[in-house]
Amino acid sequence: MRIHILGICGTFMAGLAQILKESGHDVSGSDIQFYPPMSYYLDSLNIKTSKGYKKDTLPKADLFVIGNAISRGNDCVEYILENNLPHTSGPEILGRELKNRKVYAISGTHGKTTTSYMLAHIFSKIGKDIGYLIGGMSKNFDDPAKLGTDQIFVIEADEYDSAFFDKRSKFIHYNPTNLIINCIEFDHVDIFDDIKDIRKQFNHLIKTIKKSGNVIYFKDDHNSAKVIENGIWCNNIIINSDEIATNFSKRELIYDEITYSLDSLPLIGEHNFKNYVCAIVAARLENISIEESIKALMSFEGVKRRMDKIAEISGVKIFDDFAHHPTAIRLSTSALKDNYPDKKILGILELGSNTMSSGFHEEDLLNSLASLDQTLILDHKNVYTQDNIFNDLDCLLSNIKDTIIEYDIILIMTNRDSQKFTKPLMSYLESK
Repeated sequence: MRIHILGICGTFMAGLAQILKESGHDVSGSDIQFYPPMSYYLDSLNIKTSKGYKKDTLPKADLFVIGNAISRGNDCVEYILENNLPHTSGPEILGRELKNRKVYAISGTHGKTTTSYMLAHIFSKIGKDIGYLIGGMSKNFDDPAKLGTDQIFVIEADEYDSAFFDKRSKFIHYNPTNLIINCIEFDHVDIFDDIKDIRKQFNHLIKTIKKSGNVIYFKDDHNSAKVIENGIWCNNIIINSDEIATNFSKRELIYDEITYSLDSLPLIGEHNFKNYVCAIVAARLENISIEESIKALMSFEGVKRRMDKIAEISGVKIFDDFAHHPTAIRLSTSALKDNYPDKKILGILELGSNTMSSGFHEEDLLNSLASLDQTLILDHKNVYTQDNIFNDLDCLLSNIKDTIIEYDIILIMTNRDSQKFTKPLMSYLESK
């Protein structure tokens, strides 16, 4: 089948392009901007791409896949609708491809990408040629997606909507056999009115899981527990229960009354400890021992742009992190401060998500930055009025130019393109 993807440079859609190509389809795509790492990735797949959404650039295709960032008024969308051309969402066509697979879906507000890669890494280390599609790039994997020959498929299961014509969460389409819920908090203010709206989508998801399937969740996560209270028709595996317990201060997992130390595992912070636990517990469903999983995870190097040390210049370390929600920011900054307690840390935060830029989390956001010595915030919409908040990138960068060498660590936090920060900062340091 000839398939054209609108919005192909997003992490999900680029990975979908590889899955579809490996499944035997002829794939092309278009987008308005192409930037690393996805632009390099698409080039490596030899997928023909075009820039922009003018209808005269639209190729002939048997099916058009429309990304959830694409809306009515888009020239290509209007042409597709006007001419009754076959179209679908990315999650829906992926769900069709996964129909006969054993799907492990990793969901929740935080930790989806890292936990997905952790689980995929465990499976890969024991020799399983699994399939996966994960919204990011890991240092242990060449690509963010692969069809694989094993029945197992690991998918990062996002609660965001599927397309402008399908407002169901993406994960509804995946029909998982096994579901991990890391945690559930309010996010995506552009599509959800409140936390009840989000929980409702998780309730719908659980209804799709067959009786022999499993849901893994943390008992002490309030919203996850509320979802389970509304009904579950498969097995539930409860972390921080009588059977499975955790101790973050000692970095221990207690499973069936046996204590396992995770202290040798390399990624720092409470959030990564929970990610480790989820991946290990999920791997047990394939009869992989906890010892085997721990051994495999010792070689897991993490995910790019998840507390990713990208440079050290003139003694200043620069970290790039995707954190864009108060909880994720708090966990990331606390982990970095705990690991470098005597270092002076500067945080640079971009309010890039719809939820953060709306001001919804203002109080929680400011509290989440308490571990840092100084924070500069880029606020494109002028929602926040506190000191050290800028609505212009050049002004923010100019503010730090002369004092950058005073810091030991610079932590960049954004869910957008971080290179607009990292490149000038590295240039400033190299000139010192």
